[in-house]
Amino acid sequence: MQSEFIFEKAPFDSCHASTIAESEGKLVAAWFAGTREGNPDVGIWLAQKNADGWTEPREVANGAGSGGVRYPCWNPVLFQPTRGPLLLFYKVGADPSSWWGMLMTSEDGGRTWSNPRRLPNGILGPIKNKPIQIGRDIICPSSTQDDGWRVRFEHLSDFGETWQTTGPVNDGKKISAIQPAILHHTDGILQAVGRTRQGRIFSIKSSDVGRIWGEMTLLDVPNPDSGIDALTLRDGRHLMVYNHTKVGRSPLNAAVSLDGEKWDMILTLEGGDGEFSYPAVIQTSDDTVHITYTWKRKRIKHLTLDSQTL
Repeated sequence: MQSEFIFEKAPFDSCHASTIAESEGKLVAAWFAGTREGNPDVGIWLAQKNADGWTEPREVANGAGSGGVRYPCWNPVLFQPTRGPLLLFYKVGADPSSWWGMLMTSEDGGRTWSNPRRLPNGILGPIKNKPIQIGRDIICPSSTQDDGWRVRFEHLSDFGETWQTTGPVNDGKKISAIQPAILHHTDGILQAVGRTRQGRIFSIKSSDVGRIWGEMTLLDVPNPDSGIDALTLRDGRHLMVYNHTKVGRSPLNAAVSLDGEKWDMILTLEGGDGEFSYPAVIQTSDDTVHITYTWKRKRIKHLTLDSQTL
């Protein structure tokens, strides 16, 4: 395991909600940053990892609108489809109950970006965690907070030109859930896991490529009302990064599962005082696992794990 900060100094006071992707053989990371979460000066910042290390952070998007009004930006999500440009989703709005989805694209691995465009009405894009791609279908794990905490899934094709929405898949009352992450089982079953207000991580499954979902349940894995991320490794095992506690956002841990139901906590990635939260996790083409997360709201940390030793 290797550990590093993506930046040591930056022209902002606070940062949160990182995302990471591999594009053109290199790593790209993004996060939101500004004075503090929810302030109008919060924008989307980005860095690339080259041979010399991470580039200086730069702001690539903000919430400036017509008439000089500026809204805060939230929760960027990077995703590289099997074909086409690198996608950068993010949200803009006064708060999560009223925000809207935005999309930018890059044809050169994150060096330059298209002008931002607003997603269709009612479409938010992936809320915190990366989509998965099955054939030509990109499935975005999404959720809403304007009428209870409810999970849904948005299917896109043509790089965001065609959208369909599935959900909500829970009523927001029995289980208040947001920010799903999608696992892909070898038998074709999709499973989503994520954050709740019930003190445990939720689970829900689909047998038809994410169109219809079953009943939402709670796993025997703690959750302190904080975002998680998860993925299915190439060997078929599932990896989850989360806070293994019911209170607070420390420690930050990793767990592995064979079936998506029973999870074994295998690593403590960070502990002690402070907030270590909102992880993002991917497996790159060389099978390395990469994790980014919020470090005390001051920096974004990047870890690598050897998938063969998990």
